[in-house]
Amino acid sequence: MRKLLKLFAWIVGGALTLLLVAALAFYFLFDANDFKSDIETAVRDASGREFAIEGDISASLFPWIAVELGRTTLGNAEGFGEEPFVRFDSARLSIKLLPLIFGQEVAVGTASLEALEVNLAVDETGRTNWDDLLERQALAEEAAAAEPEAVPEGGPTIEFGLDVANVVVRDAAFSYRDRQAGSEYYLREVNLETGRVASNTAVPVEGGLAFEMLPDGITGQVDLDLTMRFDSDSGAVDLSGFELGARIEGATEAPADIRLSAPGMRFNTREQTAEPGALELSVFDLDLRADVEPFSYAGSVEPSATLSIAAFSPRSLLTTLGAELPETADPAALELLSLDASAVVSADAINLNDIVLVVDDTTFRGQLSVPRGEGGAYGLDLAGDSIDLNRYMAPAGEEAADEATGDEPPAEIPAELLRGLNARGSVTLGEALMGAILFEDIELVMNLSDGRLRLHPLSSRLFGGAYQGDVRLDVSGDTPVLSVNERIQNVDLAPLGKAMFDQENLSGQINGVFALSGRGEDMAKIQQTLNGNLSFELRDGALEGTDVWHQLRRARALVRREAAPEPELPARTRFSEVSATGTVVDGVLNNDDFRADMPFMQLTGQGSVDLVAASLDYSLRGRILDKPELMGDVSEDELADFTAAVVPVKISGSLSDPEFSLDLAEAAKERAKEEVRDRLLDLIGGGDEEAPPEEGEAAEEPDAEDVLKDRLRDLIKRD
Repeated sequence: MRKLLKLFAWIVGGALTLLLVAALAFYFLFDANDFKSDIETAVRDASGREFAIEGDISASLFPWIAVELGRTTLGNAEGFGEEPFVRFDSARLSIKLLPLIFGQEVAVGTASLEALEVNLAVDETGRTNWDDLLERQALAEEAAAAEPEAVPEGGPTIEFGLDVANVVVRDAAFSYRDRQAGSEYYLREVNLETGRVASNTAVPVEGGLAFEMLPDGITGQVDLDLTMRFDSDSGAVDLSGFELGARIEGATEAPADIRLSAPGMRFNTREQTAEPGALELSVFDLDLRADVEPFSYAGSVEPSATLSIAAFSPRSLLTTLGAELPETADPAALELLSLDASAVVSADAINLNDIVLVVDDTTFRGQLSVPRGEGGAYGLDLAGDSIDLNRYMAPAGEEAADEATGDEPPAEIPAELLRGLNARGSVTLGEALMGAILFEDIELVMNLSDGRLRLHPLSSRLFGGAYQGDVRLDVSGDTPVLSVNERIQNVDLAPLGKAMFDQENLSGQINGVFALSGRGEDMAKIQQTLNGNLSFELRDGALEGTDVWHQLRRARALVRREAAPEPELPARTRFSEVSATGTVVDGVLNNDDFRADMPFMQLTGQGSVDLVAASLDYSLRGRILDKPELMGDVSEDELADFTAAVVPVKISGSLSDPEFSLDLAEAAKERAKEEVRDRLLDLIGGGDEEAPPEEGEAAEEPDAEDVLKDRLRDLIKRD
């Protein structure tokens, strides 16, 4: 045994002596610079580009196999100027010889790279300055594949361990210029330094860089700090204490400070799995946390996570971002927003489930789906409790001033945005207050595809009745087209009038159907081109504060110089039905069948409503019923005077505050017609009395022309 050990010692000693002699011979007899020209020629032939080693080459064999290159340049592709493709000032790599030979361990000293410069470019035609290198690589691979594959000789497989003292990259720079897109990106002052890199060893990593994006003028600085541990046997990589900080300027009005941290992340390169764990992102006043479940990154990456955005002020954030936030009626609006959700990434979409979104005093719950590829459809399903929309409107004084001066621009149709979206979804709300109108049980279903948006069903309860709508917006053509088909049923008119026009003198129930369409780039043009049909009816209502029947009787008494009748209080004028139908042409409603039935009178006539100017112009004729319900103490002379007369009424002005007046010109015309008729009848000789009308019906006025014809016919017969 002793002899065997002695023999082994002699062998090892002889090998070391031989290596020492070889190293001394290599150091004194070998000069790597003698091969500089050969190396440059070989690289030129392989790349087809200029290649120059401007600095010295130094090499050593023992105890380190070390190579160091001085300033080296690889030329650019043809047509991309004199700027080099790659250049560096120095590069060094050293490997311990004895561990490599006897332990199959790659023990690397400091691997360093100084002042690396890489310039990537795209020309006006879309050609890149690395296309030629890829083409040469593809040809080399084809040639290698065509050669017979060498059969490896049998024997044990040798696996090498890795141990690097540290890695240093200093003052590197990267540029990417795209002339076709007109954009430029720069990374400068790129620095990276690690501690000892070895299996199952904690490796500290520090780095940083500065960047610039043109023509946007966005600049910034990024710093990185983490500790890495990897297991070469299992392929596991652990990252702990991950901290990434960045400051970005030019993207927003104020510089953005961003921080991304992760207490612990784990990856397995062999199994291709990731366990990110808890991630925290902070930017401005926005703090986001994501607890990411383990997932596989082999093939399609489909992680899932629990998301949380802590409560923040959207108003403050938008102000910081330089957004011009309009004033709201409530200065405290948009001061609180928070979000909790679970996120699942699939091959087709990013899905947010179990959403709890709080905006000020309103809470929404539901789901959201965002497509991952072009052509996919957004999905939305939200249910909210209660919202006061008045808080988010413009202050009342400013709104009124804009309407008075006409400074407020019409709302534009976002045609380009809608053409590029596909979306389906629904939104429900328990309550929504808009103005003085409280909408309840709101349901809205949306479908957007190929530039065609439809809101249907669209429904709500309001003031004891219901609203149903079908709204369509088609932006697939050159000019947007808006169509509405809406219906209101059994809505209480008293609170509706108070809410919309601040009028408290009308009561009853209103029903209406509106089918209208218009075209234009904004709402003003759509209103001006509205066409369609509408109808409405009021039932079982009253005009409060005014007793028309008493006013008519009082006016007659004044003319006759009689005592005015006593009024019945409270003053009100009841009606059983008011109805009208009409067509809308270029934003103007034309109505020829207006009718209002009151206990004592029937009003009929025609008129128009300018929907753009919100004004109306109506001419009506009132007929007193032969036996009105409100007879009371009406005398026969009063009734005779009333039933013999026509009451012409003019309604004009704004929809919110119409003016009612007696049409004097029409009244004079009617009076003149009556006098002519009476005189003609007297000359001809009078005639038979007409049969009295049924109870409750209006006394029909005999047409003068018909009466004259009858009387002339009687005269001829007598002759």
